Amino acid sequence: MSREDRAVQRDRERQDHQSGPEGPPVLGPTVDAQTRCIHYRTVLDVIAIRFACCGEFYPCHLCHEETAGHPSRPWPAASRHERAILCGLCRCELTIQEYTRSPHDPRCPRCGAVFNPRCSRHHALYFAPAGE
Repeated sequence: MSREDRAVQRDRERQDHQSGPEGPPVLGPTVDAQTRCIHYRTVLDVIAIRFACCGEFYPCHLCHEETAGHPSRPWPAASRHERAILCGLCRCELTIQEYTRSPHDPRCPRCGAVFNPRCSRHHALYFAPAGE
């Protein structure tokens, strides 16, 4: 099965993106159940990113770099509809578009949890700019 076929299959399995109390596994050196990691662990660091290269959730680019065993790649600009962000509080899976909509006041649309606005400094590592 190709990477694209696996991604389609995962999306079908995630039709109800409100993953429930446990949600999908978050890999890497997490420090709590709300997706904080050894690199980013403030009260606002409560998201995980599903990486385009492997389809797995990691708290940050450093966690992926240290533990995934392969290089990361950003989501293509045409993938803004992909559910690639996990709220660490309510475990809702957000689309890239939902997550990047308000970089100066990022919040979960389901539970209202405030996300770290400084994460936008790393968006280029996760999401290709529009037009690419």
